[in-house]
Amino acid sequence: MSSEPTGARIIDGTALAKSIREDVAKRIQDTQAKFPRFQPQLAVVQAGERSDSSTYIRMKAKAAEQAGIKFQHIKVPAQSTSEEIIRIVQDLNADENVNGILVQLPLGEHIDSAGERAVTEAISPEKDVDGFHAYNIGHLSSRAADPIFAPCTPNAVMRLLKETGVEISGSNAVVLGRSDIVGTPVASMLRNADATVTQCHSRTKNIENIVKSADIVVSAIGKAEFVKGSWIKPGAVLIDVGINYVPDETKKTGQRLVGDVEYEAASKAASHITPVPGGVGPMTVAMLMENTLQAADRQWEEARSRKVKPLPLNLLEKVPSDIEIAMAQTPKPVADLAKELGISSNELELYGKYKAKVNLSILERLSHRKDGKYIVISGITPTPLGEGKSTTTIGLAQALGAELGRPAFACVRQPSQGPTFGIKGGAAGGGYSQVIPMDEFNLHLTGDIHAVTAANNLLAAALDARIFHEATQSDKALYSRLVPTKKGKREFAPLMFKRLKKLGIDKTNPNDLTPEEITKFARLDVDLETITWNRVLDTNDRYLRKITIGQNPTEQGHERVAGFDIAVASECMAILALATDLQDMTERLGAMVVATSKQGEPITADDIGVTGALAVLLKDAIKPNLMQTLQGTPVFVHAGPFANIAHGNSSILADRVALKLAGTEEGDSADRVGYVLTEGGFGADMGMEKFCNIKCRVSGLKPDATVIVATTRALKMHGGGPDVTPGKPLHDTYTKEDLVTLKEGCKNLCKHIENSKKFGVKVIVAINQFASDTPAELELVRQEALAAGADGAVVSNHWAEGGKGARALAEAVIAICEGESQFKFLYDLDLPIDEKIAIIGREIYGADGIELSDLARQQIDTYTRQGYRNLPICMAKTQYSFSHDPKLKNVPSGFTLPIRAVRLSAGAGFLYPLLGDMQTMPGLGTRPGFWEVGLDRETGRVVGLF
Repeated sequence: MSSEPTGARIIDGTALAKSIREDVAKRIQDTQAKFPRFQPQLAVVQAGERSDSSTYIRMKAKAAEQAGIKFQHIKVPAQSTSEEIIRIVQDLNADENVNGILVQLPLGEHIDSAGERAVTEAISPEKDVDGFHAYNIGHLSSRAADPIFAPCTPNAVMRLLKETGVEISGSNAVVLGRSDIVGTPVASMLRNADATVTQCHSRTKNIENIVKSADIVVSAIGKAEFVKGSWIKPGAVLIDVGINYVPDETKKTGQRLVGDVEYEAASKAASHITPVPGGVGPMTVAMLMENTLQAADRQWEEARSRKVKPLPLNLLEKVPSDIEIAMAQTPKPVADLAKELGISSNELELYGKYKAKVNLSILERLSHRKDGKYIVISGITPTPLGEGKSTTTIGLAQALGAELGRPAFACVRQPSQGPTFGIKGGAAGGGYSQVIPMDEFNLHLTGDIHAVTAANNLLAAALDARIFHEATQSDKALYSRLVPTKKGKREFAPLMFKRLKKLGIDKTNPNDLTPEEITKFARLDVDLETITWNRVLDTNDRYLRKITIGQNPTEQGHERVAGFDIAVASECMAILALATDLQDMTERLGAMVVATSKQGEPITADDIGVTGALAVLLKDAIKPNLMQTLQGTPVFVHAGPFANIAHGNSSILADRVALKLAGTEEGDSADRVGYVLTEGGFGADMGMEKFCNIKCRVSGLKPDATVIVATTRALKMHGGGPDVTPGKPLHDTYTKEDLVTLKEGCKNLCKHIENSKKFGVKVIVAINQFASDTPAELELVRQEALAAGADGAVVSNHWAEGGKGARALAEAVIAICEGESQFKFLYDLDLPIDEKIAIIGREIYGADGIELSDLARQQIDTYTRQGYRNLPICMAKTQYSFSHDPKLKNVPSGFTLPIRAVRLSAGAGFLYPLLGDMQTMPGLGTRPGFWEVGLDRETGRVVGLF
């Protein structure tokens, strides 16, 4: 350093701060040019109205405006407790629009230093732009780590030193002061810059001599002009952090602002010096702006990166049982998975350690994003040999997410406990492509099916109770109980106005109704022969298929024949899967038709008055459930409607949440797009057709592609292979090469490809590999698929190898899904009901036509008269054939579809023609699956589930 100064150069903090704010503003503008939604925001919390605090906050607000940073000033009462302020801070932590948080100190005499520390520690280190959090201070003090943010004033000191051009490394630096806010952090930063640092404080002896040896002096002790000019080594650099007021009669206020250094005298010896004011002060605020931008940049990139950390798979050559594989893997906590996906803690409702519900508010927060790629997983016509559709869904999700690093979500239905304890087992996938924890997945999960059961049965109970009361009371008594007088006042319940409007009664006062209107309002007049609403249970119980209810003497002889369905066959479940929000779900529940009146009018849940209660029972069930695959990639498990009498797809809401989480910001490159794999029940002629014509009409979403899953074994069965008998070894046709039978069976696959193309989507065939498949067989299926018009056909070995085995399939999906969707519907809703049924029969099933029974024709006429003509069609037929006859394998032709009846799901919003006897309550076999299920006595774990 020079020892012959000619007078200190003033380090102009005001000018430097201005240039920093301008640089911040330019960087924000540059980012916004690419990403218009990018908007840094600083939130400052102030307790009370201290004038000095308000002045500092106004300075920060002005600087933020100049820098293009949004500023939020949150004022709380002066007597607010530290706990109350911490709650505000926690809300700001969870607000993705807020990048930086600053709590203006002091908080008041009633909050001690421990309380203040608790408040500053409550700020997330990622948003601690003041740099006061212990995490940042601690990392600042360590040479082995870097803080997320350096404190603003110490950072300002270092920037001012840099501005002088003086070499810090190797210099002797003296820091006066040891506060956590300035002195100690500055000393750490100087040491990290390789200065030799001496830190002085109120008890340091011989301060004058220590200062005289310093090349750099930083004073932050808050004592007016404490450092004398005579102490300054010639050529030293002086950074004065002090802000002190001294009496001055020449000033209006009677005082003036000075620093810790005797400015005039020190200027004569120093080479550089900061003025007070105009030195460190404006730079501190400028560094706050820079920290806020850094926070915004970092959080923006983190929100867009959404990197899921895969779980390692221990692949064994001899693949263990599904439950052994599942139990051997330790899932990541679902809260950690949610954080990786960009789901905030406020949007997550934990149900134990490994499953959670996601609040629907996330859809509003992410509404700006363009949806990710939407792919429906379907299959060939099912056979007893299985196609591995669920396994492929999970394996492909693992390949996309864990192997290729792309955002990837699987959306699957929640399995019913009936089949789980029956013969089918669970639906978690298989081998090294599963949803975990698989026991929780296949059993209660978060209780959604139980909620559906409660809602369904409440409506059934309400219906029968109403029938009983109408049969045992006069009109006057019935009306008096429906609209009672309370505290001298009589009012209609809010839901009653819907019924009044439906009946054409334009009155709001219950006392104004005429006797005729009272009769119309109070009596539903249910035609008992038309009741379609059964009770439900999530257990296979054949003896509940047909029962007699009302046998107790208290029901006064009002018996009727009724029955139970499996819980997932309830229209409440179909509504849960098709609802777009809470309000939509409520309206759909109210529209459910349970019977017809003796006058031929539909009777709904609204008419019975139970709609609000049903919505309350399902208010949590409507939220999608988050789980994970064996490789730690996300899975949404939500709703489980039957794929026969209902549409057989998981929920619209799960798909929508996944599509937004997999979506992109404006300005993102194409390689950032994610993928949502949603599974359709049974073959493509059922689950995929209903997905397109029903689910996508309601959701407004457009799929980009369908993956059709096939196996050589299942195709051989369609090609004329022998029947499979449970418990007996497979015929050689299925375990050895048989190209002739396989080629014949490929006709079934080709028909599904042809059908899928009619919806305008890309078609990818996934050939789910078995160990006994030969290369020639796999290549034959691939060539047949491509010849039939598939956009890709890939062999996949995800059962044995997890995501690694589906990597080629994932790469094909990425390549083929480029570009915009050309999706289209198969039929127009305005067409007559019978014509829509006929179109599906001809175009999808290959039928020559349809034949309506007298009952079906009568029902179509009734639905048309009642205003239900414009609903989509949900064909209820066997899943084992394109036709109505399960014995007709492969691609039958020359048949006519017999429509024996047409039923209405007014709440779900579709009509379902019945093409045969549809069993809605399964039974248990001689040896049900529950024989194997139990708990390990030592660990308490579930065993024998599969």
